[in-house]
Amino acid sequence: MSASSPLPFLSNISTSSPPFSSSLKSSSSSSFFLPFQRVKLFRSTAEATLFVTVKAMAELVKDKESGVAAAGTTEGGKLDVEHSRTFLDARSEEEVLSGIKKEVEAGRLPPNVAAGMEEFFRNYKNAVFQSGVPAAAEIVLSNMAVLLDLVLLDVEDSFVFQPYHKALREPFDYYMFGQNYIRPLIDFRNSYVGNLSLFHEIEEKLKQGHNVVLISNHQTEADPAVIALLLEKTNPHIAENLIYVAGDRVITDPLCKPFSMGRNLICVYSKKHMYDVPELADMKRKANIRSLKEMAMLLRTGSKLVWIAPSGGRDRPDPVTGECYPAPFDSSSVDNMRRLIESSGSPGHMYPLTLLCHNIMPPPSQVEKEIGERRIIGFHGTGLSVAPEIVAAGEKSEEGKDVYTQALYKSVTEQYNALKSAIHGKQGLEASAEGVALSQPWN
Repeated sequence: MSASSPLPFLSNISTSSPPFSSSLKSSSSSSFFLPFQRVKLFRSTAEATLFVTVKAMAELVKDKESGVAAAGTTEGGKLDVEHSRTFLDARSEEEVLSGIKKEVEAGRLPPNVAAGMEEFFRNYKNAVFQSGVPAAAEIVLSNMAVLLDLVLLDVEDSFVFQPYHKALREPFDYYMFGQNYIRPLIDFRNSYVGNLSLFHEIEEKLKQGHNVVLISNHQTEADPAVIALLLEKTNPHIAENLIYVAGDRVITDPLCKPFSMGRNLICVYSKKHMYDVPELADMKRKANIRSLKEMAMLLRTGSKLVWIAPSGGRDRPDPVTGECYPAPFDSSSVDNMRRLIESSGSPGHMYPLTLLCHNIMPPPSQVEKEIGERRIIGFHGTGLSVAPEIVAAGEKSEEGKDVYTQALYKSVTEQYNALKSAIHGKQGLEASAEGVALSQPWN
């Protein structure tokens, strides 16, 4: 995850992305993660963060101490290497940071990964303390101890993603780990959901066996957690069952992988990174074809909900104004999804979805080729909104594809403006506009 957080869940699928190795090593982490049986969101954000994050993560750490043998195993097998307990045993910030150095000196941790871990720790600490939540130190220590242990575990026994990856919920619940890690970064008092009734409409369509595709902008690696956290009280089915079309970077970056393992993913290579290594371009294209076939098979079963960002990457601030705005959509990516749902044999729908969460984990100002970007993290309000379904006209010409893509993009930007007024403009619920009814369903 990145200063932008867990994950560039992108999606400019240029028929170019390999199915990330078909060997699914169950590098699950040890023990059960106290699965909160659907967290009750308290009116007080501080209370909720304390209850969910400290208690649950502490429970997780305790479980791991007694059940580390389950970590890094394959189908219940035995751990190939003895897992270091450095981070599980840490009881203070100093012990965590000295533990990173200790693992490098022991040759168990590459120096570049260690540097990323240390920066991650300090930036996460600053963001959580910025929230003013009680017991911030305990939240930081418990969440970072688990994250760093999972990163180390993956360095020891690397997890390999398949083209279609189902969220790992046991024996370790990676989904809830991601939820609890990102939760303290969201200022719920200054966060909003647009058109909540449409999320209920989407759930009804899924129950009827329909497929739904959410055509969305993409702000940070934390997008999946933000979506799930803002909907976990009202629409838990969407929160837990959404399938994300994800770029290869979030399944290869050591600091991203633990978060990605907790999400349902269709793994692809983005057009933006297709030629980073020219000799691999053909392999990436073939891999993307395999991933698209996997998605087509999923859609044929019906009742699938897919998120895709046709921009092919995260929204980045304008270099002159510094304003962040949804990146333009690629019409070929939109048309690929339209054709997939039309040929699935089940009724299909495409809804424009908007995210505003840039400030909690902003991406680098420019697209980077190298894996391992710097992580900047903040505490901030976030927004999520969906608009009514937009149906493609019968004409399939290039001009028709562009018109349809622009209609989706226009809706996303209009919703974005309403969320921006509510959050950055401090207008709150009064920023509701025609077609965007804002609410705070956790209150």
